[in-house]
Amino acid sequence: MSPAEGKPVIDSREAVQVASTGTVARTVLPPTEAPPPARPAKPRETRLRALDGLRLVAALMVAAYHYGGRDGEVAKAWGTSPRHQFPVLHGYFAYGCLGVQVFFVISGFVICMSGWGRPLRSFFASRASRLLPAYWAAIILVTVVFALPMVAFKTVSPSDTLVNMTMLQYPLGVDRVLGVCWTLWAEVRFYALFALCIVLPGANRRRVIMFCAGWTLAYAIAQGAKMPPLDIVLMPEYAPYFIGGVGLYLVHRDRKDVYAWGIVAVSWLIGQHYAVQGLWHAPQANGFSYRTSYGIVLVVTFGYVAVAAIALGWLRWANWRWLTVAGALTYPFYLVHEHLGWVVIKALHQGLHIPSYATFLLTAASMLLLAWLLNRYVENWLTPKLRTALAKPRPQPIP
Repeated sequence: MSPAEGKPVIDSREAVQVASTGTVARTVLPPTEAPPPARPAKPRETRLRALDGLRLVAALMVAAYHYGGRDGEVAKAWGTSPRHQFPVLHGYFAYGCLGVQVFFVISGFVICMSGWGRPLRSFFASRASRLLPAYWAAIILVTVVFALPMVAFKTVSPSDTLVNMTMLQYPLGVDRVLGVCWTLWAEVRFYALFALCIVLPGANRRRVIMFCAGWTLAYAIAQGAKMPPLDIVLMPEYAPYFIGGVGLYLVHRDRKDVYAWGIVAVSWLIGQHYAVQGLWHAPQANGFSYRTSYGIVLVVTFGYVAVAAIALGWLRWANWRWLTVAGALTYPFYLVHEHLGWVVIKALHQGLHIPSYATFLLTAASMLLLAWLLNRYVENWLTPKLRTALAKPRPQPIP
């Protein structure tokens, strides 16, 4: 008999006696002793702290390039070309610009991981709240510092500064407050493609594989057909690194996934080509032409191999808590290190006559300290508020 039938249900632990009156008498057996409560399982550590450390390594590579691996405004800060300040290391510092490619591989991995199983509103809220608070603070800080009378570096116009707050200054052809913002424009385009093709319909392995394959084929066709408008969307010179990072996240989910390894291999083969093409004897007036094609390939390979080692769990032992702090400082450090670094270099080297190598280290340390302040007092305060506001569902109007 079931409860749905409206008749009494006799528990199997009860001894049932039918009396002569036809009623049911129940004798309840002694209850069995309840099992002890299960010990709550210890939550599994999911944060890949080695990835945080790799972020900081990539940021320091870019800083080494900006401080000692090229000419331009930094030569004004030093008083002479960095090749004279660092006669031995300037050639190695010139490879630091490839930290950007390492960043893009990391970004492909992280965005696929964070977007998997997340609705579009939540994905947008997490990305916007991650990028914008420190970015806005960096724009304001650099503008204010460059406006000081004792600072010899030129600031942009007030109108252009306001456009910079949108993060669209690069495609609009507006003067940039931050020299590194061109990489953020590449990141934003990647986020948009991933959101439309993966997050909106829902992430799964097949869809991600088709996204990687379709994007690779599309940018190859656009390049072959000489279609610059499509190049803006498809980013052939940066796409292989993002796609390679996405493929490495699939490897992280299943290290035996042959398709994922194929995506990584093709992306590396194409990515090293674009890196060599763009950086070997780069035709930039301020660039140092000391890179070799083998050196460029080696640094690009380092980025892929490092993320692959993390994806495969080989660096699980690198689980120190300070790496999480390092990861939190990376983005604000990346934003402020170049332009404000010029100011610090000039003050330390030309003002206080501190030797070049000590100035280099003190400048990097001061930018890390500033990044900590931005993380502590801007990001930790504004990021949760912005994320909550953007992720909150809009109330439905009452009909």
